[in-house]
Amino acid sequence: MTSAPTSCIRWFRDLTLADLPLVGGKNASLGEMVRELAPLGVRIPEGFAVTAEAYREALDEADAWGELHRALDGLDKRDVKALARAGQRCREVVYGAPMPRHVETTIREAWRELVARHGDDLSVAVRSSATAEDLPNASFAGQHDTYLNIQGEEMLLDAVKRCQASLFTDRAISYRVDNGFDHFKVFLSVAVMQMVRSDLASSGVMFTIDTESGHPDMVFVTGAWGLGENVVQGSVDPDEFYVHKPTYRQGFRSVLRRTLGDKQVQMVYASGRTREPVVNRPTPRADRARFCLSDADVLELAGAAIKIEDHYGRAMDIEWAKDGPDGALYIVQARPETAASQRKATQIEEFVLDGKGEVKARGRAVGARIATGAVRRIADARHLAEFKPGEVLVADTTTPDWEPVMKTAAAIVTNRGGRTCHAAIVARELGIPAVVGAEHATTALAEGERVTVSCAEGAVGKVYAGEVAFHREVSDIEGLKKPRTEIMVNLGNPELAFQVSLLPCDGVGLARMEFVINEHIKVHPMALLHPERIADDKERAQVLALIAGHADGASYFVERLAEGIGTIAAAFYPRPVIVRLSDFKSNEYAALLGGRAFEPHEENPMIGFRGAARYVHPAYAEGFALECKALARVRGEMGLSNLKVMVPFCRRLDEARRVLDAMASHGLKRGENGLQVYVMCEIPNNVLLIDEFAQLFDGFSIGSNDLTQLTLGVDRDSAIVAESFDERDPGMLKMLALAVEGAKRNRRHSGICGQAPSDHPEIAKYLVGLGIDSISLTPDTVLRTMRMLAEIEAAKS
Repeated sequence: MTSAPTSCIRWFRDLTLADLPLVGGKNASLGEMVRELAPLGVRIPEGFAVTAEAYREALDEADAWGELHRALDGLDKRDVKALARAGQRCREVVYGAPMPRHVETTIREAWRELVARHGDDLSVAVRSSATAEDLPNASFAGQHDTYLNIQGEEMLLDAVKRCQASLFTDRAISYRVDNGFDHFKVFLSVAVMQMVRSDLASSGVMFTIDTESGHPDMVFVTGAWGLGENVVQGSVDPDEFYVHKPTYRQGFRSVLRRTLGDKQVQMVYASGRTREPVVNRPTPRADRARFCLSDADVLELAGAAIKIEDHYGRAMDIEWAKDGPDGALYIVQARPETAASQRKATQIEEFVLDGKGEVKARGRAVGARIATGAVRRIADARHLAEFKPGEVLVADTTTPDWEPVMKTAAAIVTNRGGRTCHAAIVARELGIPAVVGAEHATTALAEGERVTVSCAEGAVGKVYAGEVAFHREVSDIEGLKKPRTEIMVNLGNPELAFQVSLLPCDGVGLARMEFVINEHIKVHPMALLHPERIADDKERAQVLALIAGHADGASYFVERLAEGIGTIAAAFYPRPVIVRLSDFKSNEYAALLGGRAFEPHEENPMIGFRGAARYVHPAYAEGFALECKALARVRGEMGLSNLKVMVPFCRRLDEARRVLDAMASHGLKRGENGLQVYVMCEIPNNVLLIDEFAQLFDGFSIGSNDLTQLTLGVDRDSAIVAESFDERDPGMLKMLALAVEGAKRNRRHSGICGQAPSDHPEIAKYLVGLGIDSISLTPDTVLRTMRMLAEIEAAKS
């Protein structure tokens, strides 16, 4: 059978999204960006599409359709061996179909045109672009093949044929069946694109949405040294960066958060006589220890991502590459994001661990879920047939060929990979938890042992020994009536901020700085400023190792603290976030690295050297300056003016004045750029002198834990008198009333951030009756309390 010659080549510059049936999703999107976004400064490499007509014409002339039907009709894709046989036969048929003469001639002419413009050393990427690819509800990510560093006409023609044959990879056949696509109504176009020499620089993937929580205000960038296939396939643990879109649009240029990846290998051009045009080699140690992008690069990529998202009107999944010779950044693919953006906005799903267990492996969490199952270690594709549905797939990394088996797994754990790799994307689409970049997981987890895979505890995914109890909660917030009293949350962990911010709350009533210092900084602030005063050699070495790559200890502290608090402020923006200045006790400060050299021994640190008194004391004044500098960066450089600052444990008025003066001298002047400063109302003197404290501060947040302790004279750390600690005591209720009424009398904000309203609903009810402005709760009690308060308010009216 022969067909009349067709138009088999289209240059990117001549394509739009309307050409998807002719050139597939990837090519249509590239053409759309060249036409519409290149004028706005978004760089796309030059290239052309070999149309789907060329694919159809080859199969028509070879009369190959019947053979394809014989291989695929009636196929049960659950039979892995039958699937493999059918896929191999189909690929043989397509690859064996001769390329029509006029198609070959036109491709050769297009190649020569590219060479004339870019030089004899031109190399190209040859990538598949199916007519059912890169759709809003089906990405087809990694289903078809890509060939890099293709040089010369003969290599190009062969790569085009191999790409066309990859329409029938086992994984692509399985994916089409799962998503309801007819094998014979999907056709393959091929993208031929000038290579960006990222083998001499870096490349990666970015999303215009947080991939785990679905938070819409983030650009999430991942990258590694070398060509981008390693990031896509999960062969490396990449660097990660976040940029906050709303403040970027306002003109602020700051990277919100950075995480250094291990970047174990890098893909580069092969040298000498080898069969493969690209190879992986170990990344030099010095490159592994530094980020693959500068802040300026990250911000340029974020700007391009925002332009792409604005043009397409939806969350996007974008591949980028940096050219080594000219240092320019290019966009090499953009398609709709198909997982996080598809979730129902009015439904909140939460998985909660009810027990504890030994942690056998840790990595990056993908999909905020929990699952249990038996470990099945898979070394390579030859062992996939051994995998049983419901097992936990444990491997060094995965490839798209594994996808039919991955679809039956309870969870996935890999030694390598980041949150934008193939395993992560598949896990999100399937709705199963995955822990990627869990180094040594294949040796730490024994074949057949029962494990619990938890990705519901923040950015760190954990694999627990045995079956740890857990439960799933689903809340539909559609039609939820919000009370007049503001409901806020208490939060310390930045890694939970994106997920928690999706609750219908009014902001953060207490952002605990201590969590960031303890978990992300780990070092006493004064030890960072004066490491020479750390007596223990081993401890001093640990401190110096942590700050490696930073100008000094101060810049390390400021950057880490600003990133942690900034992440919380960005997640809730523009809702208010009230950050409490550090409130460690001296024994807790001493437990930080280097802390023993800077802290006194106290018999009762609960009422000792803590809070406001510490900030203006010579022993800590330098450390307090670092705290202020970090918060000033969040509000100033990052543009997160929704951040408010709260002073804890402020005993006396003169102490308050000195702290406010110190803050102003460090860039945090009350009233400047709208800065509001609150004070914790947690000492009886704060209540007794509330009229005087109201002249110095913009609001009060009742700390019920300390206020109960000091009102009732009960050490809240003492088990022997624990029964006497009760926020519901009549004396405490009177203290609460005096605090709320005093704040109202002085027209100051009144709130509560202590544990009492979370533990005792009757306290929340009592406070609403007093007319408190806000109640801050632990996230797990927000929805329940919201419904209860709405009912109370309705009953009063």
